[in-house]
Amino acid sequence: MSLRIATFALALLVAACTPLAEKTPPAGRPTMAGPVASVPAANWHAMLVGGDDSSPAFDNAVDTLRERLVALGVRTIRTFTADQAAGARLATSNNVRDGLQTVGGGACFVYITSHGEERGFFPRADRRLFGPAVLDHALAEGCGGVPTVLVVSACHSGTFINDTTRQPNRIILTAAAADRTSFGCGADDDYTYYDQCFLQQLDAARTWRQVATGTRSCVEALERRLGVRLESRPQTFFGAAVANLHLPGR
Repeated sequence: MSLRIATFALALLVAACTPLAEKTPPAGRPTMAGPVASVPAANWHAMLVGGDDSSPAFDNAVDTLRERLVALGVRTIRTFTADQAAGARLATSNNVRDGLQTVGGGACFVYITSHGEERGFFPRADRRLFGPAVLDHALAEGCGGVPTVLVVSACHSGTFINDTTRQPNRIILTAAAADRTSFGCGADDDYTYYDQCFLQQLDAARTWRQVATGTRSCVEALERRLGVRLESRPQTFFGAAVANLHLPGR
């Protein structure tokens, strides 16, 4: 298994990349009236992003996750891929941002799997840094105050959990702490460690908290078995209004 580090000449990428313009989060964010335990599956809107085609693992996760969401009863699912021949919408920074701004629905589910670094993740299609402030602003516009589940599966993805992104209507799961890499995105890998473990939890879990706990335990077990010295340390945040939110259809 290879480290989930941007081994595709990261230094060159960083030098050539121009971050998306950071925007001030919308004033007066919509708030929920109170805690929400469940939302009908048909009211969930999902957006799935495979941000890099240097490994099949990213798009494999998006394809499998789409199938699992359909089985759970989710009807509105948009996918973005770095594979220009795949027929799905290309995962450029602008397309991802625009998709987030319009994801909508009675509840939002956003899953991003890609290479990343401490300032954000790089959609390979245009190699522009996509940072936490841009994601937060776009997500606030698209999902507003409805229950929102955001999963970022990338190296250093803990950077997407911060004082601004922590909102009472949000659940945020990340594959690694802000100062750690994650694993399993080599050319021979079917899934990254985190994506594999996340997908496994969807079969039996009823709540997103169960998914988070089970995924983290699964990743830790994989890393121990393979002798990883600097573990990835997946991170979680549960807003007060969605602390016990159920999966669609559960």
